[in-house]
Amino acid sequence: MNVIHAASELKPAGRKVCLAIGFFDGVHLGHQQIIRQTIADATQHDAIALVITFDQHPATVVAPNRAPALIYPLTRKLRTIETLGADALLLIHFDKAFSQQPGEQFIRSLARDLGKIQSLCVGANFTFGHKRDGNVALLKALGDELQFKVHGMAAVSLDGKTISSTRVREAIHTGNLDLASQMLGRAYSLTGPVIKGDRVGHQLGFPTANIDAAGLVLPPNGVYAARTVVAGKTYSSVMNIGVRPTLQNPKPEQRVEVHLLDFDGDLYGQELEVIFSEKLRDEQKFASLTELKEQIARDISKARSDSSGVS
Repeated sequence: MNVIHAASELKPAGRKVCLAIGFFDGVHLGHQQIIRQTIADATQHDAIALVITFDQHPATVVAPNRAPALIYPLTRKLRTIETLGADALLLIHFDKAFSQQPGEQFIRSLARDLGKIQSLCVGANFTFGHKRDGNVALLKALGDELQFKVHGMAAVSLDGKTISSTRVREAIHTGNLDLASQMLGRAYSLTGPVIKGDRVGHQLGFPTANIDAAGLVLPPNGVYAARTVVAGKTYSSVMNIGVRPTLQNPKPEQRVEVHLLDFDGDLYGQELEVIFSEKLRDEQKFASLTELKEQIARDISKARSDSSGVS
């Protein structure tokens, strides 16, 4: 998938372009429907399937106090979109200047820079532009003028309720990871780069990789059996999310740490994908580091016995 940062970079060479537009956090089943419709249109009309998304959530700029924690970091979102089969992706830098652009101006600039737009696909409740002055009705009016078809896709439902990024985040936050996985259409996982830690796990005999999960929605604190994908290989793992109360840190911070079973190597700087299997226990404070070490050993034994093996 060709990733571009300006519409003028696409250079369709006379081919029509089919667009899917959205933030697409999590790339859940509703998002997949929008992107797949765009790809189907492109196939039918020998056009280019172009997904348009943004490098940060619009609320981060226009309403920072209401900006949500995200399901996926940008790198993971782009990889997931690529698996759906889009030809190209336009990644727009969402900043204050862009947020002040009227919706109509945004669409007209796309039509100017991309050439012939064949179709444009969004969610039925999609809004865009300065103060959300754009919606599906505006898109259809512009489509009539500029001769492109508009799909305002109805939401996908599960258990009688609409699937949305907000609902997925709530499921993750409350620990209903099975529901989150169903709405995503794939196993929920936490993705992030490995950063330097304080090596406490190493001192205890169970080295952990500290994952930078800043800005991401997290499951409840606790210890989880998991599978960790690194450099294309999967390792049975034990993940801890929490503040490590046994260490009696005067300024406790939430950490996301994972211990990979049967792994020996340097993970700093690499991006890990941690797929949750089950919650083993809540986070708890132990009377001593010895008791903590004994419990970690039991957690690892449980995770190993529950594992389906390493690939």
